[in-house]
Order: sequence, then structure tokens, then C-alpha cells
Amino acid sequence: MKLHTLKPNDGAKHRKKRLGKGESSGLGKTCGKGHKGQKSRSGASIRPGFEGGQMPLHRRLPKKGFNNAQFTTTYAPINVATLEERFEEGATVNEESLIAAGLLSGQYDGVKVLGNGEITKKLTVEVDAVSASAKEKIEKAGGTVVSKGK
Repeated sequence: MKLHTLKPNDGAKHRKKRLGKGESSGLGKTCGKGHKGQKSRSGASIRPGFEGGQMPLHRRLPKKGFNNAQFTTTYAPINVATLEERFEEGATVNEESLIAAGLLSGQYDGVKVLGNGEITKKLTVEVDAVSASAKEKIEKAGGTVVSKGK
């Protein structure tokens, strides 16, 4: 390799767009900007959201009110029927064991056991919340419920 053989990579250099060099160049006369209007002027740039002096949409819409959604607690629901089919007799059901069993994914603030279905196995359930019917079914089957109660 010698200095006189060096050249830039393909596509690294671009031909400068030469405006106003005759009509046949394709960029003569108005230089590709059309006739008159705000965007044809020199130094023309319009900020995002500008509507030509009309009151912009983000200012026309009402800005009042309060939304409590950011303060809600999102629980990952698990039914007792699912616990019945996925866990062995005497197992401890907590967040880690539910993740290991592939029952939990995504973002949530806690785990809540719901009473849909039937359960016959004796399980120790340690979750954030339990519905009244689920607690009754688990205890009726001989299991115990420890609710952290977030």
C-alpha cells in the first residue's frame, strides 16, 4: 500500500448539490423549492407542531384533570385451578416458584391468587394478595395462606 493508492470508501463522498446552475440541471431557477411561500424563503425552517399561526393542537386540547392510574397496584392473577395442576402436594407457592413454573412474566407489583376452579392439594401459599374465595378453598384443602397484603 502506498499513499498515492489511498482513496475513500465507496459512498463516503457525495457530489455537492449545486443549486441555481441553469434549468437543465434540474435545480435551476427556484432551486427545487417551488414558487413563493414560507418554505421557499431563505433560512426557512418551521418548528414541529407549528400550524401557520393557528392555535396548535397541543394548546387547543384541554389540560385539566387528574389521572390516578399511575398510583394503582397491578397484580398478576393466578387461579387456584392453575396451582392444582402445576404444583405438587405440600409445595410452597411464592413469586419465585411461580416464575420457575413459567406462570409469571411481565411487569407487576404483586401476585394475587383468585378462586377460579377447585383445589385438592395441601399447599403453602405466600403471595401479596388472596381473594376470599381462594383463601377458603386453599384452607379447606388443608393448605395455609400467608398474605403480605401490599
